[in-house]
Amino acid sequence: MVFRLNSDLIFPDPALAEADGLLAVGGDLRAERLLLAYRNGIFPWPSEGQPLVWYSPPERFVLFPQKLQVSSSMQRLLKQGRFRITVNTAFEQVIAACSSIQRKGQPGTWITAEMKEAYIRLHALGHAWSVEAWEGDLLAGGFYGVVVGSVFCGESMFSNRSNASKAAFIYFVQHNTFRLIDCQVHTAHLESLGAEHISRSSYLEYLIP
Repeated sequence: MVFRLNSDLIFPDPALAEADGLLAVGGDLRAERLLLAYRNGIFPWPSEGQPLVWYSPPERFVLFPQKLQVSSSMQRLLKQGRFRITVNTAFEQVIAACSSIQRKGQPGTWITAEMKEAYIRLHALGHAWSVEAWEGDLLAGGFYGVVVGSVFCGESMFSNRSNASKAAFIYFVQHNTFRLIDCQVHTAHLESLGAEHISRSSYLEYLIP
């Protein structure tokens, strides 16, 4: 059953989501609603010109930081210091780059103008973070996401240089104390770093304050 949201700040139980994770339609992207969604294992996935939809998939693709796998070639690259990694120094540039990059099998982007504005507001409130990989003065790669207690909910990443986003991700995992990195959906890139699937119920336990 797919629920229709109104202006009330409420979400249905994530366990009521469809098999593909679709839970609700409608609502808005105000900061209070986004934070409520993330705290309940729900995230928005809009399309330009389409109603806003909210998902809570039955399985979540996550990385336990202690299970991070770094290949010998990546270890060498990190030791070389090719990329300078920073946190929260170029959030708007990172989300803009994530929204404009061409992705295989995706005709457009889900990071609409409204989504960018919403997450920039979350960043101003301290809830959304960006991680940047610089090659000299060039923003070579990075990613952004939302902090929910001891969980970092990754949203999107990009690379303008080979291995830039991977270097940023590895650095971030190794230099933070999050219990869990939420990658949302499977990618071979993240699987190679040790990410794995867990059930929705297991994931929700990590969101409990």
